[in-house]
Amino acid sequence: MLENWVVLPTCLPLVRRRCRPCGAGHFRTSGKFRVNAHHKLLDVWLLALCTTCGETTKLTVLERVNVRSVRPGLLDRLHANDPGLAAELLQDPVVRRRNRIALDWSGAWRLDTGAPAHGDRSAHVDHGALDVSVRFAAEIPVRPLRLIAEGCGLPRAEVARLLAEGKLVSAVRLGGRLCVDFTFTLKR
Repeated sequence: MLENWVVLPTCLPLVRRRCRPCGAGHFRTSGKFRVNAHHKLLDVWLLALCTTCGETTKLTVLERVNVRSVRPGLLDRLHANDPGLAAELLQDPVVRRRNRIALDWSGAWRLDTGAPAHGDRSAHVDHGALDVSVRFAAEIPVRPLRLIAEGCGLPRAEVARLLAEGKLVSAVRLGGRLCVDFTFTLKR
């Protein structure tokens, strides 16, 4: 039987960028936008606060764009400070590249296995093969071995041993980080 696991974001990730006044490396965004109009041109920034000193930085979303070229729905979401739009824009590689930022997803995601929160999943795994499809609700780079260990209730060293013995099989490489959907089979 195929189980479906989902990696879900729990909040907006931290933005990795150096703070000029204090030298810290992380900013937290609450999803607030600043929209500034220059006659018929529009500038839009996503505001973020340094986690150490509270200094505000502006992440450029739109720069000197004609007002008529911006969809009315997008403009409404910007004026409403839509946190969903902030999450979408932080995922956008163009925005990340333009602002020279990276995202830190530590503590900003959870794994939903569809099982009760306190159930012992390792007992379920002991009875045979476990086929799992893992889906990512957002581009969250996570180590697959960590996901499998957390989802099955096993130590990471045990999962690494099962991979080395060939009892953990997947079409994708399970080393490193992934942010794309994958499936795996765990044979016990």
